[in-house]
Amino acid sequence: MHASPLADAPPVRLLCVEDNPDDVELMGIALERADPRRRYQLHRVDDASTFAHALQEDFDAILCDFNMPRFSPYAALQILMARRSPTPLVVVTRAIGEDAAVHVLRCGAKDYVTKDKLGTLPQIIERVMSERRRTTEQDRMARELEAAYRRLKKLSARLVVAQERERLSISRELHDHLGQTLTGMLIHLHAARRSCDPDAARNYTGTAMEMAQAAIEQLKTLSFSLRPAQLDLLGLVAAVQSAVQRIAEPAQLEFRVTSRGEEPKPLGENASVAVRLVQEALTNTVRHARAARIEVRLRFLPQGRIALLVVDDGVGFDKQALLTGAPSERNVGLYGMIERTELAGGRLHIRTRPGSGVAVRAVL
Repeated sequence: MHASPLADAPPVRLLCVEDNPDDVELMGIALERADPRRRYQLHRVDDASTFAHALQEDFDAILCDFNMPRFSPYAALQILMARRSPTPLVVVTRAIGEDAAVHVLRCGAKDYVTKDKLGTLPQIIERVMSERRRTTEQDRMARELEAAYRRLKKLSARLVVAQERERLSISRELHDHLGQTLTGMLIHLHAARRSCDPDAARNYTGTAMEMAQAAIEQLKTLSFSLRPAQLDLLGLVAAVQSAVQRIAEPAQLEFRVTSRGEEPKPLGENASVAVRLVQEALTNTVRHARAARIEVRLRFLPQGRIALLVVDDGVGFDKQALLTGAPSERNVGLYGMIERTELAGGRLHIRTRPGSGVAVRAVL
């Protein structure tokens, strides 16, 4: 023989606002008879002070007598409202007129029952408890929705900032490097055309050609930083290997790139984000870490997700101190990585402390 699910459930805790102990006992008997599968625990109070003190505990519902010399449902409802308590109150009375019933419901009572019909009390209690659970769930969802809306607004603002920062970085690269190289090339070509000395003209032209070749290399580097060609041609592992090699070799860093899992084909948008995160992490390492070795691990997860880990053996840093406050020249790289990951719908964790290297982990 199986036990009833209700028998294993926690008891229903009821706060009874009643000046007559016998009536509380009668309510308990009526509840047991009408709903023998469920357990009820009744706690009696009969004035404002004991009622307020009892509210420090959690009750499923309040059963309040309508006619008491020292207390009333209206006073109880005012206390509940002042405390913002969600506990539902049900009026229990011997007799109540229609006007009084409507008034007490308008003041916040969830229902009422006369003492000659206590057999219906379990259904009323279950209904107000269900309404409370539904209201609590709606409030929780509303809070989550509001929090999500605030995060979305914040993320949208950060997206604009990140885009402007990206445009500024590209603008500087074009102006400071490529623009100057092209300007120098043009100057040498004009000099070659004006020169009457053939040897000097050849020298000017040769220098201009060298500058043109340098401009092509700068353009390739800039194009690679935006989206490596290897990503579309050879896949993410090859693109990451190339990105690491481009940054680590000139800085004389030992490096290793490993991967686990099957790389999806075609790659999703998160693949280009992974390459950019690797580039930014390595750039930070070269600039600040004084590291000798760096390791990059890729892991391909179900549903096209990508896990990325970048570890160096450098000097590390105080993460709390560096990431506290607004983005600045000191932390703009880290904030850029965090923003880029969040805008792609992923999450990024940085583990470090002074003297122990840095581990950057992202799931995209």
